[in-house]
Amino acid sequence: MATDAPALPRELQLEVTAACNLACTMCLVSYRPKIGKRQGSMSYEMFRQLVDELPGLERLTLQGLGEPLLAPGILDMISYASERGIAVGFNTNAQLLTPERSEQLVGTGLSWLCISVDGAVAETYESIRGGAQFSRLERHVPALTAAVRRRGGGPDLSLVFVAMRRNIAELPDVVRLAARWGVPKVRVQNLSHSFDDTDPSGSYADIRRFAAEQALWTGQDHARAEEAFEQARAAADEVGCELRLPRLDEPGNGAEEGEPVQRGCDWPWRSAYVTHSGSVQPCCMVMGSDRVSLGDVNDTPFGRIWEGEAYGEFRTLLEGDDPPDVCRGCSLYRRVF
Repeated sequence: MATDAPALPRELQLEVTAACNLACTMCLVSYRPKIGKRQGSMSYEMFRQLVDELPGLERLTLQGLGEPLLAPGILDMISYASERGIAVGFNTNAQLLTPERSEQLVGTGLSWLCISVDGAVAETYESIRGGAQFSRLERHVPALTAAVRRRGGGPDLSLVFVAMRRNIAELPDVVRLAARWGVPKVRVQNLSHSFDDTDPSGSYADIRRFAAEQALWTGQDHARAEEAFEQARAAADEVGCELRLPRLDEPGNGAEEGEPVQRGCDWPWRSAYVTHSGSVQPCCMVMGSDRVSLGDVNDTPFGRIWEGEAYGEFRTLLEGDDPPDVCRGCSLYRRVF
């Protein structure tokens, strides 16, 4: 048992399902066998066990590799958490976010909802999010914002744009799209991981190659990305949209010789990620249950895992100059997310 473990987290992320209705080019789901909705979902019993074990829980994110709206108990989970005063939300691809589902969601006490939109036109969007239809976004998102207006309040809404070389030029138009649909915020993020710690010819080879080809942090198309960011800022000012942009370079890169590159992460001290099957991981950025596991809630209560030796060793490595291999290529650790 680690003696210097932090207090139990006030934030938690639960992968309520690993099943997905899409096959997105930047997601590990596209590079693995499909998981069925029943097989890939967290049980409601496990969900309640985790929430009940953390009486100080304040924020709960219900998402992982899958589409949360495929989780059979998602509405009950939201209601249970919100009735306890916990802020709860998730990301969705909105393909299943019918007007009827929107009405249900805004009545559950959901605190925030992020809609993934990685292109301003059907051709780009559908080429990135395999199986998706842009026309559904055009129906579902305005219906969601209308439902929020009718109720006089609801979840905090935003569009999330995963920035890549193939879609960065469309970012300014995505900002305008958000305004047209009635969504007040656009959050732009880089790819989550380089996967440089994995075997180039192993099971992560394809997604590693994709990241090398499409990530903005590689330096390729930097000028074009900066131009798109500047145009997006202008568009946000024009339509009154709140815009969050990521860094393109790691803090400290290009600084005077001898100045250290600033890296780090505080996630293992303040939050945790639990997969649908019960594996406890330091964060969702790991992407892949085989890459690191600090315990299993099927065998051990979460609190004992949080205070245990494996977590303690992971935190110690993360604080040092030689972090765990799985953290080295993480965008959050490198502060470019």
